[in-house]
Formats: sequence, structure tokens, C-alpha cells
Amino acid sequence: MAKVCWPYFDPEYENLSTRINPPRVSVDNTSCSDSTLIKVDSMNRPGILLEVVQILTDLDLTITKAYISSDGGWFMDAFHVTDQQGKKITDLKTVHYIEKALGPKGQEEVTTRSGKPVGVCSVGDHTSIELTGRDRPGLLSEISAVLASLHFNVVAAEVWTHNRRIACVVYVNDDATSRAVDDPARLSAMEDQLKNILRGCGDDEKAGRTSFSVGFTHVDRRLHQMLFADRDYEGVVVATEIEDPPSVKPKITVEHCQEKGYSMVTVRCKDRAKLMFDIVCTLTDMQYVVFHAAITSDAARASQEYYIRHMDGCVLDSEGEKDRVIKCLEAAIRRRVSEKSAMLIDEETCKS
Repeated sequence: MAKVCWPYFDPEYENLSTRINPPRVSVDNTSCSDSTLIKVDSMNRPGILLEVVQILTDLDLTITKAYISSDGGWFMDAFHVTDQQGKKITDLKTVHYIEKALGPKGQEEVTTRSGKPVGVCSVGDHTSIELTGRDRPGLLSEISAVLASLHFNVVAAEVWTHNRRIACVVYVNDDATSRAVDDPARLSAMEDQLKNILRGCGDDEKAGRTSFSVGFTHVDRRLHQMLFADRDYEGVVVATEIEDPPSVKPKITVEHCQEKGYSMVTVRCKDRAKLMFDIVCTLTDMQYVVFHAAITSDAARASQEYYIRHMDGCVLDSEGEKDRVIKCLEAAIRRRVSEKSAMLIDEETCKS
């Protein structure tokens, strides 16, 4: 690999600099006629771009344009956003929330939450169950039936499917106490029965997996991580009736910018909500750092360019690695729009 050197910043120095120069956030409704301009200037640190995009995405804001620069020790972002109706963000409560969430205390809270590991435990008033396996008709009904027979109440669930694989995060509690379940015997029994359902064909190496999660990993990011670990990007993509026709298939390229020392990832595809989050999330979890980016949306089409390196400063100079990045990004784009994607099961629906 061609290695490019870039500055090292001592963690203690970075913390001191952050306290001296806290993040600056501005929400501007006057500079642009058709969108709200949000600017974020902050000390640079790993994962900050994903955190900012996550906050904006969780507010259901549409990012129509974005310009990112994070070379050296400083992070500068500009986002053009609209609400779901394509209008500026004029609600004062939303504006104040953005300023607080992207400001010093907000970023500190996000860092603390996302830094906790995923393991076996219960959180608050529910237990989180993670399921991955082969998708098939009636699978969710069977999972719900098992949980009901063991006296678990399903509070909510998020389900994504892609390429005949399923990833599901289910939030359950005890149907008598409405509290999280931490009895090892009950959890073990539930895990065994769910594994039997997910096992499917005995000769399937990726038949299924059940685990319990803890911490505050963003659920959408966790679903991406689960399907990525399940290697759903491998093999032939299974076509469904709702998938895009070949004419609008995502076009992804990876090129080497010799003069600048970056690898440039270009994504052109049909625009949709949370597209930038899905791409940035995937690049981050694949251990790439985004140094610069330009995001534009023209009618129903999106064009996104990312200038990236490995965390050690190396560029992508292997054809195999480039091909893997392309496959993983295409899978990330398709996951959210796959059949049953982003399915929410609320408590009343499960009881009925």
C-alpha cells in the first residue's frame, strides 16, 4: 500500500484544545432561499462526521447538499437541509435542539454513548435481542410466537432484510412486570429456541445467530453492522419486485487521487432519506476516515464524493479492496429499501 503520513495529535492535547475551542454551530435560514444552512466547526476526532449526520438524520431532515473538510486537527461541515416537506427548518424548538445536540455538551454525550461496547446484558426497562439469519416467509411470526410462549412482551422491533438475509433487533420485557429480564435461565431458553428457528437448513454455515446487546449503539448503525458481519454483500444480489431496475442501479467507483494522497469514492444513485448516513456509517465501520466530501442532490438523483484513507493513513491501492468497498456500499444502499426494511412493530401490534 502507498502510505501517506498525516499529523498525529496527542489525546490529552486534543481534549485541552476542545475545551479551549468548543464546537461552534450555526443554523442559518437567510443565506439560502430553499434550505437551512447548518455549519459545524469543531476539533477533529474519529467518528465525528457520523455522529453529526446521525443527529440530523434522526430529526428526519433531508440533506440536499453537504461539504465536509477535516484535514489536520479541525473539522468543518456545511449542510443544506430541509424538512420532510422540502421546507426550511423554522421551528425554534428544532433549531435549539440542533444547536444543543451538535454543540459541546451534545457531542460529549454522543461520544459517551457510542463508546460503550456491545455485550450480553439488559438495559433500562427492556432487553435487546439481536437476530441474524436466512430470511423466509413467516419467520417473524415464528419469532413472535416463541417470545409470547416464554412470556416475553415485544415492545418494539426493527427489521432489515437484504439478499435473503435478515437482521433484527427486538426489544422485549417481562409481560407480567414490564421490566427487563435478566434471569440467565429464561434468557438461555429463549436463545436456544430462537436459534432453532433461525437454523433453517442444517448445512447452512450462516444459518442464524442470536445474541443480547447492551449500550447505546444507534439501531440503524447496529443493523448495518450485523448484516455486514453476516457478509450479506457477497454473492449474487437477489432481485425483488420493489428493487430498482438496472437503469437506476447505484453506480459506485473507487479511484486513487495521486496528487492529493486520497482514495476517492464516488456514489451516484437514486436519492432517498438517510442515504448519506448509510454510506458514512459503512465507511466508518470499515475503518476508513473521510477527510473531504461533497454531497449534492439533483431532483431524484444523488451524487456523493468521499475522499478517504485507512485509519493508518494508507490509501486503497488493491483492486480486491476497491471491489469490496463497492460491494459493501451497494449493499448498504439497498438494505434500507429492501422488502420489510425498517419495519417497526409496536406493542399494540404485537399484542393483537
